[in-house]
This record gives sequence, structure tokens and C-alpha cells, in this order.
Amino acid sequence: MQGAGNDFVVIDARAREEDWPRLAKALSDRHFGVGADGLLLVLPSDKAGFRMRIFNPDGSEAETCGNGLRCFAKFLADRALAGDEQTIETIAGVVAARILDRQGSYARVRVSMGAPELAMAVPRPGFGARAGDDPGEAKPLIDYPLRTTDWEFPVTCLSVGNPHAVLFLDEPVQSFPLAEIGPVVENHPFFLPARTNFEVVNLLGPAQLQGRVWERGAGETLACGSGACAMMAAARLHGYVGDRADVQLPGGLLTVEWDGAGEIYLTGPAVTVFEGRWVG
Repeated sequence: MQGAGNDFVVIDARAREEDWPRLAKALSDRHFGVGADGLLLVLPSDKAGFRMRIFNPDGSEAETCGNGLRCFAKFLADRALAGDEQTIETIAGVVAARILDRQGSYARVRVSMGAPELAMAVPRPGFGARAGDDPGEAKPLIDYPLRTTDWEFPVTCLSVGNPHAVLFLDEPVQSFPLAEIGPVVENHPFFLPARTNFEVVNLLGPAQLQGRVWERGAGETLACGSGACAMMAAARLHGYVGDRADVQLPGGLLTVEWDGAGEIYLTGPAVTVFEGRWVG
């Protein structure tokens, strides 16, 4: 399945157990496997309708995934395991998903990504006060000066269930050396041990952003749902956008809504590409 070009292998794992990190590596390999940005597992839950686990191509487990959640919701609905209104448990918490329309291989799905974490204690971005809470001594890391021996630039650090560092650019995002700088930011000492996702963003208008994403454990992907949410939330913190923005990514368009205090919502496509049998 894919959501805006962010592609996943989805397995109904309710009645089986595997070495999932090993299998994620094998399945995600684009030369010797199926090829994917991650592995999604359908599991039972005592907190929601179903539980989703997601493993990155390097075998690490992610807390959540916006594009994955939309694909997950379509997978459940296609098999009559759930209706158009769903609750899904992730490591980051229980979220709601709503299928807005569905026809054949395509669906448009809106998911709640929870309230972004904006204020955090250095050096643990991604863990701190949620939007609307009293942050106490913790301060939002807006324009935090991220440094190496070769460069310095200001990133906005926040969590949308998983950690993100967002960099706003004047130059086109297409010309940014993401393949070179992305892995350095992901593994920068400031973000260890959890590492971080990294986004570069252009402001195209008062409700339009364009970005690219370096995903933790996956590298550059065509889209990232939580990354799109992080871009919009960071832009709203800077006063660049209002409560709603379209985020153009290499793989397609995602719409993000956030009022600055409550939950953040992500809307976009979910598409079934093919079904098969793994014999590896």
C-alpha cells in the first residue's frame, strides 16, 4: 500500500509471530525483497479497535506513522474488520481514523495524530509538554541552533508522536543536499539515543508548504505523514500559516489542520498497490 508515495507492506499478524525486525529488513529491500518504506502489522488491542506496529527498513520500530495509519485504516475497512470510523492503538497513543471516501484501490482518509509536543527539556526533543499544557521551565525549541563542525542552521524541534526537526529554507527544497545532511541531523548527538526525522520546508503561501523529508531509519522518502504535520505545526508556531495548510511533498499532497492547541489532523490518500505471498 502507499500514501502519497510513502509505501508499506501490511501484514495481518493477529495469529502469528515472527522476527519482525528481520522480516522488515528483508521485505523493505528494494532489490532483494518487496521494497517498502516500512512494515505495518495488524494486531489486536485492548485499548482500541486494533493495534498498529510499524518497523522501519533498518528494523527499528517507530512510534507512529501518519501515512501508515491511513493505509492501515483502509486495510481494515477493505476486509470488513472495521468500519469507516476507527480507533487505532500505536506506541504514541490511541488515535482516530475516518475514511472520507473509498472506491476500489483508492481511499481518502483523515487521521488524528494527537497533540504535538512543543516544549521539551534539552536534550530530549520529542518528550515534554503537550500543546495547551503549562510548559513550566521547558521552552519550545523554535529556531534551535543545530551545529556541526561544518554548518549551523536553526531547526524547530517538536514531536508528533515521533521526533522531528524542521528547517525553513529560502532556497528551493529541491536543491538542498538532503542525502548528505539528513543522516547527520538524524544522528546528531542532540537527538540521541532516539534519533530524529528531519524536514526541509519552503513557504509557498499563507496556506501552502513544500517540503522534503529524511525519515529516521528509512532515509529520504516521497512523503511522511507525521513529517507533514511537523512542518505545518512548526510553520504555525512561526506565524507563517493559519489553522490549515496543504503540504506538497515529492509523492503527493497532504492536508494538515491544527488550531495551535489541540490535536493535529492529517488528510490524504491511501492506495492498495498489490497483494502477494512472501516465500523468503
